[in-house]
Amino acid sequence: MVKNRSLSENTVDPNPFVQFDIWYKEHLSHDVATPESFSLATASVDGEVSVRTVLLKDYGEDGFVFFTNYRSKKGAQLSANQKVAMLFYWPETGRQVRIEGVAEKVSEEYSDSYFKTRPRESQFSAWASNQSTVVPDRFYLEEMYNYYKEKFSGKEVDRPPHWGGFRIIPAWFEFWQNDKFRLHDRIIYSGKNKTWIIERLAP
Repeated sequence: MVKNRSLSENTVDPNPFVQFDIWYKEHLSHDVATPESFSLATASVDGEVSVRTVLLKDYGEDGFVFFTNYRSKKGAQLSANQKVAMLFYWPETGRQVRIEGVAEKVSEEYSDSYFKTRPRESQFSAWASNQSTVVPDRFYLEEMYNYYKEKFSGKEVDRPPHWGGFRIIPAWFEFWQNDKFRLHDRIIYSGKNKTWIIERLAP
């Protein structure tokens, strides 16, 4: 647990991205198997909601970035409905961060650059898996993987045009920290054009 349990609307950083960075770095100092994981909620235009765990690959004041197959269910939903919600839950520090905003695709150059850093095996998988579609069996996936492994043998693996990144641009943050007697601290940031209003919510 974090030694300093103070969380006040008067002492948090006025910039929620800075506050996130402080908490995230404290989270990274703990022995967590996949510290960059977070839950991502998306919805179709008719209100069908889906949630899954994805990996945070970059963040800053321009937003939070993750990568996926654009043809996947989350990719299709985000293309039709940009509204999105994120949840980072960190039991090691007794904290969670909720973020709501909109998602947009990163540039092709950004996706190309990140794709080149992935392990070669993961690059083959990005080609082999038509994410979120029904497949006959495991053998089919392995055959597709081997096909692309052979296709790109001895040369650089191109990024699939249907694979790339999304950047989530927040409009709202909640920093939650547990406390005794279930009187948890909930500090929210809301605003537009980088003008943030900081308030406290009842637990």
